[in-house]
Amino acid sequence: MYIAIEGVIGVGKTTLARLVREPFHADLLLEVFEENPFLSSFYSDRERYAFQTQIFFLLSRYQQQHQVIPQALADGRLLVSDYTFDKDSLFAGINLGGDELDMYQRVHSALAEKIPQPNLVVYLRATTDTLMQRIANRDRPYERDMDRAYIQELNNAYDLFFAQPRWQPNLLTIDTDDLNIISRQDDLDYIIARIRQALRLAPFQESLPL
Repeated sequence: MYIAIEGVIGVGKTTLARLVREPFHADLLLEVFEENPFLSSFYSDRERYAFQTQIFFLLSRYQQQHQVIPQALADGRLLVSDYTFDKDSLFAGINLGGDELDMYQRVHSALAEKIPQPNLVVYLRATTDTLMQRIANRDRPYERDMDRAYIQELNNAYDLFFAQPRWQPNLLTIDTDDLNIISRQDDLDYIIARIRQALRLAPFQESLPL
């Protein structure tokens, strides 16, 4: 079984993936974004470095997921990842245009056919104000000048992306503005229970308060 955790930059995907690993006795697959040599330059000059950044991410994510996910599923292991392969095309749709976007889409379509889809996508949502505060709190050097308008654009794009009918049967959306899974165990337990309910994994409740 394969669970992917998704959401905008700063929403807490990796933190949640790490925290649910033990309760679900899962393997962990984390996005290795620090290895992208264009990322820092991209945040300084999106237009100039967008194509290089997107192609590097696309090939890196493909290599990682193509190696790990099929093997985990074949072995009957539960796998938790902090990203989906499909999310790369969402970013490309914002950052690229014209011939660059056309070329990217052709490559992405060819590679995506070989990547298994998650059994469940946990979509973590937050307001742009919350996201900007969380980004500031974690203080990654290349994110210190993060453009608020870019985060807002991503927020809108993610909502539209996961509103597509193809996601609905396997989508769990959780609003995180009022949750703090690091310092409040009850908040983490709430999300774990929601995931168990969505996957019908014991023990779970048929309905949980929102």
